[in-house]
Amino acid sequence: MHLFKTIFHHNYHTLNSTSTGPLVSLLKSRSVIRFSGSDTIKFLQGLLTNDVKKFSELPSKTASYVPSPNLPPVYVPPMYAAFLNPQGRFLYDLFLYRKPLGEERLDGSVSDSSGDLELFADVDSSVLDELLHTFKKYRLRSKVEIDNVAEDFSCWQLFGGNLAEKSDGEEETEAASVGRVPAVDHSAMSSSHGNDVGWQWFKDPRVDCLGLRGVFPSKETPPLVEPGNETNELNYLLWRIKNGVAEGSTEIPKGDAIPLEYNLEGLNAISFDKGCYVGQEFIARTHHRGVIRKRLLSLVFLDDSGKEVEQKVGPGSEIINTASGKKIGYVTTAIGCRGLGVLRLEEAFKGSGSLTIQGQKGIKVEAIRPKWWPAKWFSEHQQNSAMA
Repeated sequence: MHLFKTIFHHNYHTLNSTSTGPLVSLLKSRSVIRFSGSDTIKFLQGLLTNDVKKFSELPSKTASYVPSPNLPPVYVPPMYAAFLNPQGRFLYDLFLYRKPLGEERLDGSVSDSSGDLELFADVDSSVLDELLHTFKKYRLRSKVEIDNVAEDFSCWQLFGGNLAEKSDGEEETEAASVGRVPAVDHSAMSSSHGNDVGWQWFKDPRVDCLGLRGVFPSKETPPLVEPGNETNELNYLLWRIKNGVAEGSTEIPKGDAIPLEYNLEGLNAISFDKGCYVGQEFIARTHHRGVIRKRLLSLVFLDDSGKEVEQKVGPGSEIINTASGKKIGYVTTAIGCRGLGVLRLEEAFKGSGSLTIQGQKGIKVEAIRPKWWPAKWFSEHQQNSAMA
């Protein structure tokens, strides 16, 4: 316990320091799968919450694009999406990737914009077998192969430092310049910007503050990974908690979580313009109702004197507003003195120091509105009191 507290305090202060560079973590909690075949887009479009058809559209919006080893590759941004059950409750989240169009493959050939399409996805490792079984159950006669390639590929996250402070242009330029295979001059590539693995970092498709994400061959070290900046995945969890973002089928309870309460709309996981998909009716009805009364928030656990307390609160703990005497939500994730919880917004910020954990004396809860939240999610008085 003492060792954990020491590590937590050291990591927390490091993550909140802009004087240090970004950190990078191998995400062992995520596994990589691959979808391939002529029906890949159609198959996923009918299952996932986001508009997967965008992967089949060329960025140039022209059918005259011809891949060539003498032309620079065209980069297609990754996509965050969710797979729901028929009742509209969350099952799994996926980060989908398509290799750059016209980019050199590992075998030296050039990828083509026609024919079968391959999409890779990083998914929650703890539900990998179940997820693969579920996708294959929906496959029926679709011409799509679904393969576990977790032995061959790994997921990494680059986060913290001043990454979130860069402009979109700067960040996109950096993301598009690392970890790729140049089409012409291999010898001129800077070792700090990439290598020859044929994969790259991308801006996290959810929100800018989360940094960069990428899938890389397991036997290769991704660009920008150095002994001084590689860190335990625990740090990435702390970074997400600080920014109010849940990930995976444990932090977003499988079969129970309502996607809009876990802010998946604001995390760019849901398209309201695409056609039908599993669970779409419930999502559309909830969205058009216009008001989401409960949302996932970042939490800090304190004692009566305002000092942070660690390892005292666990997932499932109920949160009470002592001012009103009402149960307003529960903790979904907890580590050290930080956590995530789904709370009623009208009660979460009503009076300073009024939130406590049911059945635990001397522990208060501070709810924090993540800075990336759209202003429309709060009324004017809530915005003023809830900013982190």
